[in-house]
Parts: sequence; C-alpha cells; structure tokens
Amino acid sequence: MNANTGETIALQVMEAKTFGRRLRGLLFTKRLSSGLCLHIEPCRSVHTFFMQYAIDVVYLDKQHRVVGVEERLEPGHVGAVFKGTTSVVELPAGSIGLTRTTVGQTVQFI
Repeated sequence: MNANTGETIALQVMEAKTFGRRLRGLLFTKRLSSGLCLHIEPCRSVHTFFMQYAIDVVYLDKQHRVVGVEERLEPGHVGAVFKGTTSVVELPAGSIGLTRTTVGQTVQFI
C-alpha cells in the first residue's frame, strides 16, 4: 500500500528473503498476475534475464521509502541501481502508473 496516497499497490505480496528465493525471483515464470507482487529483501537491483514479460520495479530504502522506479523493464535487461536501495518490489508492467507511485513516497506492507 502507498502510505502517502492510500492506493493499493498489490493485493498479495510474495516475499523473497532467503538466498534461494531471492536467486529464483520471477525467473522462468510465464507472467505475474494482476494484484501480485514480489518483495525481494535484501536486494539493490534486478535483472529480467530468462523472463518472458516486462515488469515494473519499485526500489525501496530501509524505511520503505521509494528511492527509484522503473516502468516496463523488458526481458533480458538489467535494472537500474538507485542510491540507498535495500529492497525491491517487482510488479506487473503498468502498475506504477496505475497506482501513481513516485520517488519519495512510502510503501507499507500490511
């Protein structure tokens, strides 16, 4: 949930906090369903190698403030690196625009 706007960013959060789960991420999945997201922690950046679809990525600091956003990261690319990132949220492409998520806002996991 976006704490600043009250907008629901995703209805269900999958957590990737173990080494194996972080390593696998969304690799080899066919799609990320609407309403789902993957929260990877710790994580500074992502890649979309071996993926078949684009994703939106929200980069968070320790306090879950948004320090960067990347819309429609296409398959076969490396994501940006934003200073202060400690975790990332991977969302279906188009989610950032729909939820009006921007740098400086805070994300809450409920």
